[in-house]
Amino acid sequence: MDYTNQKHPQNYSQMEDLKTLDLEESVSETIMRDLRMIAYKLKYVLIPKEQEDNGKELRNWDLWGPLIFCLALAMTLSFKADSTTTSSKSDVFAIIFVLIWVGAFVVTLNAQLLGGKVSFFQSVCLLGYCVFPINIEAIIIAFIGSYLPFVVKLIPVIICFAWSAYSSVGFMASLVPPHKKKLAVYPVFLFYLFLSWFSLIV
Repeated sequence: MDYTNQKHPQNYSQMEDLKTLDLEESVSETIMRDLRMIAYKLKYVLIPKEQEDNGKELRNWDLWGPLIFCLALAMTLSFKADSTTTSSKSDVFAIIFVLIWVGAFVVTLNAQLLGGKVSFFQSVCLLGYCVFPINIEAIIIAFIGSYLPFVVKLIPVIICFAWSAYSSVGFMASLVPPHKKKLAVYPVFLFYLFLSWFSLIV
């Protein structure tokens, strides 16, 4: 099939329409399509001001992006961890991997108990994509953190924590009644705060 005349999709809905071609496209084309979808959604995390309709694009959930960023963070922190300590590399990997998925479940459950209408997979998608800034911070500290004093390392940690939290708060707050927004976003702050702090001290 000739794809040369096809236009790149402008939004996720158009990407969904292209899934009808799944059975006819090659593996490489499928991978590239999924990577474009991940990059398109990641834009809403990198540039929170780009979010429209309270994160409409992130409501169209997928698990590839969250899985990639979860594994990337777990591998980065396990690589950084000192295997001679009680917190071995495998322990760090398991802690981060489980924490992200269990944390997403807890945040979702909290939002639902507060009267919010959100599915588990929507919440996982959102929280998983918003882990990306913490990935950046973890990579920075893993490679040059040993040459920097603790106070200096706090700077990227604080920036990336605020970045992740800010990117996700707007979406989570829109899911619950206005007078319960603070209760909905509080677990989100704790979720990213723990990830940021853990990436600093591991």
